[in-house]
This record gives sequence, C-alpha cells and structure tokens, in this order.
Amino acid sequence: MASSNHRMSRSAALLGGLALLVAACNGGGASPSGDSSAPASAGGDSSAPASAGAGGTDLSGAEFTVGSKEFTEQLILGQITIQVLEAAGATVTDETGLVGSPVVREALVAGDIDMYWEYTGTGWITHLGNEAPVAGAEAQYDAVAEADAENDIAWLEPAPFNNTYAIATTTATAEDLGLATLTDLAAYAGENPDETTICAAAEFLARDDGLPGLEAAYGFEVPDSSLSELELGLIPPLVAEGDPCVFGELFATDARIVSLDLMILEDDQEFFASYLPALNVRQEVLDANPGLADLFAPVAAALDNDTMTALNAQVDIDGEEAADVAAAFLEENGLLGE
Repeated sequence: MASSNHRMSRSAALLGGLALLVAACNGGGASPSGDSSAPASAGGDSSAPASAGAGGTDLSGAEFTVGSKEFTEQLILGQITIQVLEAAGATVTDETGLVGSPVVREALVAGDIDMYWEYTGTGWITHLGNEAPVAGAEAQYDAVAEADAENDIAWLEPAPFNNTYAIATTTATAEDLGLATLTDLAAYAGENPDETTICAAAEFLARDDGLPGLEAAYGFEVPDSSLSELELGLIPPLVAEGDPCVFGELFATDARIVSLDLMILEDDQEFFASYLPALNVRQEVLDANPGLADLFAPVAAALDNDTMTALNAQVDIDGEEAADVAAAFLEENGLLGE
C-alpha cells in the first residue's frame, strides 16, 4: 500500500485528484449556488421555536451543502455541522469526505458546497499562498479571516483547539535514538538518511507548511527512497510497528498518540503554524442566513483540545460512526436547540 514516488509525481497526482473530485462535486446534485440563498428571513429569525437551533436560530426553508476533508476529525466536524443545521430546520446535502484541502476549498469557492471547517494555518499558507505563518493563534486567525474576506469567504468563530501538524515516533524509539525535538531529528537524518523513514500523506509531502518547508526550516532532507506516501489514517499504527516507517506525520489531536504510545517530537523552532479550525462559509450564504454565526458560535466554543481528541478516539479507537459521535456530542452539550 505504501509507495515512494518522486515528489513531483505526488504533486501531479494531487492536482489530478483535484480535477476529478471537483468534477464529481459539480455533478453531485447541488447547484453551483448550493440552493442555499434562502430568503434572509430564513436565517437568524428567532420567532419559530419549533425548528430553532441553538441560540434560537431558525433556518426553516433554507438549503445548504456541507463539505469536509476525508480524515476522521473532519468527518466528525462535518456531521456536527449537518446535524446542527438540520435541527434548526434546514435541508442539508452531505458532501463530506472530499480528499485534500485544495479539493474542498475549490468546491467552496466554486459554490459546489456552502461551508466546511478549515484550519487557520492551512487557509493562510495553502489557500492564500503565504510562505510564513503569523505568530500567535489569535493573530493568525485574524489575519486569515481578514484576507479571505476579499475572496468572499467568511471565517466564523474558531474552536479553541490547535490541530497542528506533528512528527511522531514511538516513545521507545525516541528514547533509544535520543530524540526529543525536530532539531534532534534533523541531526539524525543528516547522519542516517536511509534510516530516517517517514510516512506521510500526499498533501503533507507537497505543502509549504508540510515536509518541504520543514526540511528547509530545520536544514535537512529526506531522500525519496525513505518516504512512504499513505492515507493519513493509516500512519499511526504503522509508525507504532516501525514498518515501513520509523517516523510519521499526524495531527496533534489524534487520539492514537496515547493509545499507541507514540511521542511527538517538539517543534522547537516553531515551524508549524497555528491550526485553529473555523467554519468557512461563502459570504453570500452568510448574508442570506446571518443566523449561522450565532448558531455555530457555541458549537465552536465546546470543541477544545481534550474534547476533539476524545471524539476522534471514539471513531479511530472504539470504531463508532462519525455521525453517531457527532450526535452524542451535540446532545450532551445541549447544542441542538429545542
């Protein structure tokens, strides 16, 4: 299942996937506008408690298409979004599970979806083309929200968890090799390039805020023969086994870090950006349905690091369905309104 293709091939494959998936979105039944430009009275009207969601928002008659990326956390966030909208009276088309950040972003910009959760670092670097992150989580959010407003994309209130990229290995390997930081890893890679085997998803292998930028920031380079391109969800257990890779890309909120006794190598030079998640909504959709901001503010506030990690664990470790995990979270936190 693993491969060691040249990075240029990975980039080409990613772009090819983008074209295919965007084409699929265009044929998915939702019109380019998502049929979500409902009358303004359908969004933010608190006069209809029978279908009001959290905060009294009534979206009766409104229609939305919700997207997400393909990994566990995004699937959960997508299902949370769908269920909150439906509880407020809206009709929702599910387009969650699109593969790759560029694919979902293009679907949003094209109007094939109306909203999805994006991370501030990804928005700033991948979508807006900046080379360096903005220091500080709040400052990074403010910067990306302001800049993306020019693209008619609204960033709603962010959730207070940071799903930053991380490089991990097993605790035993880190101790055996004397590795605690990414500076340590860079030194080890310089002396042992063939043994610095890394598993990563195609996106991480191509992004400026992924491996290419990491190598430049820390001054090392991993040969293509030591790289294995895998689906993100497969990486933690393979790193735990040490085959085909000793190190792996993962997200800081992956619950398997603890269950598999993995250790995140400290980003001691603070290369990785802040990745606070926020619901991205096309501005015309938000203008037609201003109650969306109030509807999702308490949802975002309830998603801290411990909570999101626990939700991920219910899917990745306990084997539950993302939709069921989302429903239980919303019910327990009283986020489905009356």
